[in-house]
Amino acid sequence: MKFFVYVFIFIILLLTTVSFLLPTKEKRQFSDEGLRAAALSRNMSSTPATYEDLLKLVDTPQNKMSKEKIDLGRDLYHEKMLSKDKDISCATCHVLSKDLKEKDIYLKALTSKTNDKTDCVVCHLSDQSGTDRFETAVGHGGAENQFHLNTLTTLNAALAKFQTWDGHVNTIEEQVGLSIQDPTQMNLSAKEVEDRLKANAEYVKKFELAFDKVSFENTQKAIGAYLKTLVTRSGYDRFLDGDNDAINAKAKKGLSHFLNFGCKGCHTGVTVGGQSIQKFPLRDYNSIVDVTNSFNEEEKGREVSDFDFNAKMYHPFPFENKGGFMGKDGERLFRVPMLRNVTKTSPYFHNGAVTKIREAVFLMGKHQLGMHLSYEQIDEIVEFLKSLEGDVVDYKVVTKDAS
Repeated sequence: MKFFVYVFIFIILLLTTVSFLLPTKEKRQFSDEGLRAAALSRNMSSTPATYEDLLKLVDTPQNKMSKEKIDLGRDLYHEKMLSKDKDISCATCHVLSKDLKEKDIYLKALTSKTNDKTDCVVCHLSDQSGTDRFETAVGHGGAENQFHLNTLTTLNAALAKFQTWDGHVNTIEEQVGLSIQDPTQMNLSAKEVEDRLKANAEYVKKFELAFDKVSFENTQKAIGAYLKTLVTRSGYDRFLDGDNDAINAKAKKGLSHFLNFGCKGCHTGVTVGGQSIQKFPLRDYNSIVDVTNSFNEEEKGREVSDFDFNAKMYHPFPFENKGGFMGKDGERLFRVPMLRNVTKTSPYFHNGAVTKIREAVFLMGKHQLGMHLSYEQIDEIVEFLKSLEGDVVDYKVVTKDAS
């Protein structure tokens, strides 16, 4: 028994002195120009301001962009005919309009006598989020996602390398096809899609203009082309483009933390995420002794902030894992969320378990970085995330030949 007591005493002494034994890693302090250069060096580039620049990112030989395709895709995105009961469209769950009159499905659900929803949609109906803001996706016949996965936003989605929580879909066109046919989403087969569209003379004409005929594959391509135009720009983009006044000092401090703490290791690229599959959480704090770092603002480096003994039962996530989803191959591997407009796409994490952005930042700091972020640091990072809020760019689409 004495042996174990000595071991615990040794661990305590070690943990209380480790911050003095290890050298402090110096963190960079950035000027506006240095901050911009540091972000750009991580490929955290701004989104395209013009249609010509957009084409450089999204145009592919498999689905060449054209005005006719985009116009057709916009119509199909809002077309309820593409669902089994003709009552929902892509836009039902991936909300783009800020007009409350166009959100009857949510207003009816929230004002129903049997409503028990406490999701973020209750207060954020007017946000242009590209998602429904429910904890779990709801589709055909009110069916909920079997794994309690929430709806990913369509805004900027075409710029991501992965389209699902476990990363098994890589292109926006493939995801469109899967969503239409999924029994829990729109529940309509490829043949039924073709039959309905071929029976509509207006759509037949539009398909002939954009392609050569009506087909399920061309339906996917048309919606995909439209989705590639749903790109947002914000103050963050203007800052990256050279406008030092586009974001405030607090947001700049948050961006500095974002780069210094290591957030940019996963949340990178033009979408600030969505480019890789990573394990979550990296640190589950299920060991006998839990150790957490913090960032010392004066010393400009990490130090051990606290430790604790853990007697809790093992749990793979820092929140209730409703739906039991464990990511790719059941190994807690998830698509890194895109952070553009993240303040408008709550609730957070794969099952919508966290409703507040500040809590999400705290959990990411602790469980991904192994850091205990201060209230001030969290506020500054959240301010940076607010600078990622943007509206969909109204691209001036030019007509070009497409195949």
